[in-house]
Order: sequence, then structure tokens, then C-alpha cells
Amino acid sequence: MPARTKTVLVVDHDEAMREDLTALLRRDYRVLRVATGEAALQIMEKEDIDLMLLDVRLPGISGFDVLKIARENYPSVEVIVTTAVRDLDAAIEAMRHGAYHYISKDFDPESIRSVVAKASERQDLNRDVVRLRAEVSEQTDREFIVGPSRRTREIVEMVQRIAKLPATVLILGESGTGKELLARLVHRSSAVSDAPFVAVNLAAIPRELVESTLFGHEKGSFTGAIRQQLGKFELAAGGTLFLDEVGDLRYELQAKLLRALQEGEIERVGGTHPIKTSFRLIAATNVDLEKAIKAGTFREDLYYRLNVIPIRMPALRDRLEDLPELARFFLRRYNLKFRKNIQGIADSTMDILGAYWWPGNIRELENLIERLVAVSDKDWITDEDLPFELHIAKLNATEPTSDRLLEHAVSTFERNFIIRALEKADWSVAATARTLGVPLSTLKFKMDKLEIRELARKIRGN
Repeated sequence: MPARTKTVLVVDHDEAMREDLTALLRRDYRVLRVATGEAALQIMEKEDIDLMLLDVRLPGISGFDVLKIARENYPSVEVIVTTAVRDLDAAIEAMRHGAYHYISKDFDPESIRSVVAKASERQDLNRDVVRLRAEVSEQTDREFIVGPSRRTREIVEMVQRIAKLPATVLILGESGTGKELLARLVHRSSAVSDAPFVAVNLAAIPRELVESTLFGHEKGSFTGAIRQQLGKFELAAGGTLFLDEVGDLRYELQAKLLRALQEGEIERVGGTHPIKTSFRLIAATNVDLEKAIKAGTFREDLYYRLNVIPIRMPALRDRLEDLPELARFFLRRYNLKFRKNIQGIADSTMDILGAYWWPGNIRELENLIERLVAVSDKDWITDEDLPFELHIAKLNATEPTSDRLLEHAVSTFERNFIIRALEKADWSVAATARTLGVPLSTLKFKMDKLEIRELARKIRGN
């Protein structure tokens, strides 16, 4: 996707200077030119200006006033002031007030091209900083884990076939299945992998801020809009825009998204002119969009624009072969985060994990592993560390018709409860009996029955 040609506004009262600067820059930029500060401010309201060459000495509104208004209302515009040699002090003062650089009017062609190019690079860098700040809460170590399951391998093979194409991708699947991780894999495998990847969770944005977040806004367009703000579409220019939970997008905003896809242009909230943009869209949803169309909550024309390359992410319960690798990956991640050195997950514990339904999918598994690593001070994660509901799932899976299911469930809970009490008492049986308020003989009997006594001996022996 080619980058958008940037627009340079030349503001100079000298017609010959305007002509010279235009001739120098028109090969690489779209150049607009005006003679006064008033005209400059008017054109900035109508056009998307990237760079401005501003004469310090202007009739009417001064160059300093134009610079001040531009810095307040259009902070992404880089301003280069032009000045006669005798006015160098004024040019330096302008730099103190936010101008990027200055050039004297006896410039040579290469110097002006170089200064403008560097200002353009700085603008790109600043926009990258804005984008990164917007995504600062996002973890940078996220990646799509390729497990041994057939369904995962098929998805990866699909990504390899389509990643280089600029076509829109629609990722379908339940919440927590890793749709954003797959979107990142598509981006990393694409022809624009070095360009921005901007992720937006539409369900997490307050309803009244969705339009401004996506499309940006102009100063004063609504209460609290104290300055111009770039939207996610502009921040993703040349790269990939990932819209998660697109099925939750308000119906009236779906038309604006459709226009962005069809025409390659957007309009900021409060704006008066379209802005060209180029990006690769990846959308994701857990909503059945065909049902939403029938219900009148999703546009059919937008659906067909999104559903160019559909990929369905399976639920974790449908790719359980991948669970051990996913669990080990999360164990490594949270060992690093919490500075732990847990060696692994016991085989029997992994069996219990594999018997669970995982309604929250991969996100639920990750949250569980994070919690286990955070609270554990052992070398291995074992059965005793798992929540009660996972043990129940294992019992259901192994003995679905057993009339002793309740007895097994109670025994499992009781065993875990006693082990945790022993751990808190540093495996002192007498101290644990006092804590639990039971006779020492009763506790010893239960430890024998629940096969805890041997475990306690081994730990005390260590």
C-alpha cells in the first residue's frame, strides 16, 4: 500500500518566493500556496496539511500568530519558518515557540529539500509515538502459538497464503480464542510488517467516544475537544488496522467504515473535508453477523466488504491438543513477569486442564496460569494448586455415570483444603490440627485416607 503523498502549505507574501518553493517541492509533495496568514488559516480548516513553510513577516496576521494558532489547533503540522537574513533573531524566536526549523530566503535548493524531508520524518516519528502511547497498555510479547492440532496448522497455512494480499480479513470466533493474536500474525507475515499495527477493541470504548477514536476530531468539535486529534485510521496509515468486536459497531458508524473501505478516505469529527488514507483492515467479532443483518443491527453491504477472507478461530475445547503448549508458553511468560522459576506443570495436572470445558478459551487459561504462578512458591504446579471446579470437570469426564460423583468431589475439595492448611503451617500436623480445630487423631486419619501423609513425610524430609 503506497504511502499518502504529503501536503505542504507555502505561506509567503512574495509571489516569486511562492513560485520558487513550489517548483522545488512539487516533485515529492502536493503543494498549496497562499499569500497571507488569514488565507493560511482558512485553508488549514479545509485541507489536511502536513507541513507548512511560513514567512515570518506577513501582512495582516503575523507569522508568529499563525504559528501559535497552528501549534494549538493542528499540533501534528510541522512548521518551517522562512526569513530574510536580517530577521534571523525572529526565526530563532519562532523555533522557541514550536517551529521545527528555519531557512533564510537566500537558500540553495538542496538545503530546502533536506530540511523539508527531515521535518516530514519527524512528523512520522511523532505520529508513531502517538500511536505507541495509545497502545501502551498492550503487551509486546504477544504471539500466536502454533500448536500440534490440525485446526491450528490449517489456520497458519491459510495465513501464509493470504498475508501478502491487501485484502480485508474477517476473523470469527468466541471471545478469548486469540483473534487479535491471529491478526498480529497476519500483519507480521504481510508486505507491510514494518508499518504500524493499530488495534482497537470497539467494545471497550465508551459509546460516545467511538467515532472520535476511530476517525479523529477537530478542535472544538465537541465539549472537551481542546485540540485536533488523529484517529486510529490515520495512525494506521500504510499499515494494518485491527478492529476487534466489529459486530458491536453502532449502525450509524458502519456507513463511515464502509466509506473508508470503499473510497479510502475518512472525515474527522467536526471536519469539513475528506482525508485520504491507506490501510489493511482486519476485523474480528464473536457475533453471528448474518443473524445481525436479519435483525437489522448490521449492514449487509458492510458485511460483504469485510467478509473477503474469513478465518474462523476454533474454541480451545476444539483444539485441546494445543493446550499443553499454550500452558507452557504462559508459564514461561509469567515466570519472567513475576521473577519465578517454576519448572513445569505435572502430567496429572495437565490431564485435569485437558478435561475442563474452558468457556473463556485461551484467555481463561492464561489468567489461570498467571494466578497460579503469582501465588506459588513451589518448583512445579500440581493438582493441589488447581481450583475446585477443574477437579469436578475431571471427575465428570472420567466417571460421567458414577453414583459416587459427589463423594469424589467432596474428597477432592477436602484434600486440597488440608494440603493448603499444612502448607501454611509449614507442614506441621499438630499446628494444622489446631488451626482447623480438629483432634490430631482425626487429622491423621483423614491424611491417611486422602493419601496426604506420605506427601507430608516427603516434604518434611526435603
